[in-house]
Amino acid sequence: MVQLLVKESKDWIQIASSLGQELTETAVERDIKAGIPDLEIQRLRESGLLALIVPKAYNGVGATWIEALKIVQQLSQADGSIGQLYGNHLNLVALGHVSGTPEQKDRYYQETAQKNLFWANAINTRDTRLKISPEGENFRVNGVKSFGTGIASADFRVFSAVQDGVEYPLLFVIPKDRSGVVSNQDWDNIGQRRTDSDTFTFHDVLVKKDEVLGYPHPPDNAFSTFLGIIAQLTKTYVYLGISQGAFTAAKEYTQTISKPWITSGVESATKDPYILHHYGELWTELQAAILLANQATVKVQQAWEKDVDLTAEERGEVAIAVFSAKAFASKTGLNITNRIFEVMGTRSTATRYGFDRYWRDLRTFTLHDPIDYKFKDIGNWVLNQEFPLVTQYS
Repeated sequence: MVQLLVKESKDWIQIASSLGQELTETAVERDIKAGIPDLEIQRLRESGLLALIVPKAYNGVGATWIEALKIVQQLSQADGSIGQLYGNHLNLVALGHVSGTPEQKDRYYQETAQKNLFWANAINTRDTRLKISPEGENFRVNGVKSFGTGIASADFRVFSAVQDGVEYPLLFVIPKDRSGVVSNQDWDNIGQRRTDSDTFTFHDVLVKKDEVLGYPHPPDNAFSTFLGIIAQLTKTYVYLGISQGAFTAAKEYTQTISKPWITSGVESATKDPYILHHYGELWTELQAAILLANQATVKVQQAWEKDVDLTAEERGEVAIAVFSAKAFASKTGLNITNRIFEVMGTRSTATRYGFDRYWRDLRTFTLHDPIDYKFKDIGNWVLNQEFPLVTQYS
C-alpha cells in the first residue's frame, strides 16, 4: 500500500495535513509522555512521505526542496518534534548525493525508496568524544556521542567521529542492527521532547569502509558542503510551522473562549481593540517570515540543481539568504509563541491546553546554533562582502 501511495499520489501537502491533524489530537499527551517516537515514525512510513526527496530515477517521489520544506512546515504546525525528525530525515537521505561517492549516492537513494527507510543522526561535530580508528580495511568506533535525535527509531543512523591525525571528522552510516551502540536514554529537556535526542555510547562498533561517506577521497567542491545550508533552511521551516501552529491555536481559542476586558466597551474578544492590534502585529510578522523563507528556498533549489557545478560564491550568496530567513524566523517565532497568551487570557495557561509547548519547542530548537552569529555573518557580508566560513552550521 505504501509503494502504491508513493507512485500514484501527488497531493503530498494534503497527506501531510491529514497526518498533522492526527498528530495534533495527541500532541499534548505525547509531549507530556516524551519518550521514543516509534508511533509517529510508523505513521510517516505509512504515509509514503519517507521517499519524498528521493529522485524518481530511484523510484522515489522526486520532490523539490521547495515542495519538501512545505511538508516539514505542515508537520511542524502539529508537532515540532516530528517536524524536526522528518526534516532531518529528508536532509540525511540526500547526504550520499552531496557528500558521498557516486556508489553511496545510488545505494542510499535506492535503499531508502525500496525499503521505505527512516534516517536519523548524531553528527554534532562540536562533540569530539566519539573516536574512529582504522582496522584493516574497515574501522572501529568507541566513545560517546550526544544529541542522537531520533536515532532509536532510525533504520539508517549517521554519526560523526574523530580520527587521530585527520583534520576533519568522518561521517559514517550504519544500520539499526549494528551491535555495540547503546542509548543512554538521557533526553529530558523542556521542549522537542518527542525527538528522543539521547546520548549514545559506542563499544567497539564495526564501521565498514563503504559506510564512511566519501571514503577514501571525499568530494572537494562547493556542493559537497551544501547540505549544511539546506539543514539550516529546514530548521527555519520547523520554526515557521511551530509558529503557525501556535498562532492558529491561539486564534481558535480567542474566537471561542476568550473574553474582552471589562472596560473595552465590546461584547466579544474578537472586537477588543488591543486583541485586534496584537493579532494584526503577529500575523504581519508571521507572513514576513514565511515570505523571506520562501525566497530563500527558491535560491536553494536553484543551487541544488547546479549540483557539482555550484561555485563557492553562489553557495555563499545562498547562505546569506538562508541565514536571513532563519534568524528572522527565530525572533518572530519566539515573539509569537510568547505573546499568544496576551490575546488568549489567564485561563489559556491551564495545563490541559498545552499551549506552552509551542514556546518550549521553539525555545529549545532555536538554541541549536546562535542566531547572533547568523546576524554577524550577514553584517560581515553587508559591510565587507565576506561570505560565512563553511562549517556544519553554515
